[in-house]
Amino acid sequence: MSHPLALCLTLLLSLTGLPTLAAQVQYYPLPPGSGPHDVAPAADGRVWYTAQRQGALGRLDPQTGQAEQVPLGTGSAPHGVIVGPQGAAWVTDSGLNALVRVDADSLEVTRFPLPAHAANANLNTAVFDPHGQLWFTGQNGVYGRLDPATQLVETWAAPLGRGPYGIAVTPDGAVWYASLASSHIARIDPISGAATVIHPPTADQGARRIWSDSHGALWVSEWNSGQLSRYHPSEQRWQSWSLPGERPSPYALYVDEQDQVWLSDFSSNAILRFDPEREQFERFPSDRSNANVRQILGRRGELWGAESGTDRLVVIRY
Repeated sequence: MSHPLALCLTLLLSLTGLPTLAAQVQYYPLPPGSGPHDVAPAADGRVWYTAQRQGALGRLDPQTGQAEQVPLGTGSAPHGVIVGPQGAAWVTDSGLNALVRVDADSLEVTRFPLPAHAANANLNTAVFDPHGQLWFTGQNGVYGRLDPATQLVETWAAPLGRGPYGIAVTPDGAVWYASLASSHIARIDPISGAATVIHPPTADQGARRIWSDSHGALWVSEWNSGQLSRYHPSEQRWQSWSLPGERPSPYALYVDEQDQVWLSDFSSNAILRFDPEREQFERFPSDRSNANVRQILGRRGELWGAESGTDRLVVIRY
């Protein structure tokens, strides 16, 4: 692969009729069959992604369009990836049933298997808390913690069984996860590991991904209800907004440095940006059908997504 796809669009389709700033959309093709699931932009300008269908962790250089992939081991099926405090990539690998660290310089792979009692956890996503502890979820009813210093992996059974999916940390260090199958969010006690369940007002909403804004409010993408919801823990108060269009299916979610909320919508084949102050959505449709953006993450001025259906990464520079 020599250069990024020569498609760099300046577009923004406003669903409000209000004037808005244009943004630049660019696509980067990846090795065919990679099936990128999650994406994580790093501080050095490069971008990690999980090549789920090829059992590898990839890294894209946006300057050249070159992508390199690191095999994670026989049976690997990586789901999530985030960048750790020291620049390494951390992967939740459902195929290996392990957390995987890939060094940013040497690309050395280190695996941290889950305990035997947490076999087949179906690992999903992870987040670091302010103390350097790595918290993670597994859809088969598991959440847990890895202490990188001691390499101790602990797991707990989710209070309502199957479903733990997205996970996030608030500015005050609280760790929350969203349960897709059990339709709730939960706060994890960092000492005991116990999870306290909070039920959104919409039943069977399918809470999928969760993220915190700078004020500690939690934003949740609701796969089943087609809503974007916000929960204020201090006030125990919920608000919800229906995504535009017919039968929306919000999947990925991320809150940027300006507290703008970004989502992917499978039904409209687009990435949406939601302005909480105006309570308005703006839409960035993919130029290919069935993009299936399963996760989005950003760094200042950039929103990155993994188009699992097209073997591409997409960036929106705003």
